Amino acid sequence: MEKETALLSDLHFEHKVWTNELGFFEDEIHTFERRLEDLAKKYLPKREVMVDLEHFQNQFIRQIEVINELKHDIRMHEQYLSRTAEFKATSADQPVFKDHSQLREGMEIFRKIYAELKADFFRYAAKWI
Repeated sequence: MEKETALLSDLHFEHKVWTNELGFFEDEIHTFERRLEDLAKKYLPKREVMVDLEHFQNQFIRQIEVINELKHDIRMHEQYLSRTAEFKATSADQPVFKDHSQLREGMEIFRKIYAELKADFFRYAAKWI
């Protein structure tokens, strides 16, 4: 059973981890895009290479979009937590907040899709080394 509440410090920590993780994935995608450029230069006339190359190029663009959407959602939730914490600041105990299970699920789905894409890309790139 998924938890329904969480401490502010736990939610904030998870936001920081996710933001760092998304930044890493974004950097990694840019590295993969440079590899695609190298493959395109090397195999430009070969249609069989270019079709898959375009597929991966489009997938990387889409993953950057998803990363930006997730970063935005994390920032929005962080702002919500900040505003809500101000109202709960009078409590002697650390405030408890509604857990951000939708964000967590979004990150889990992204990680799974990204890992599959990355594995597919490595198999593709290995064929043309």
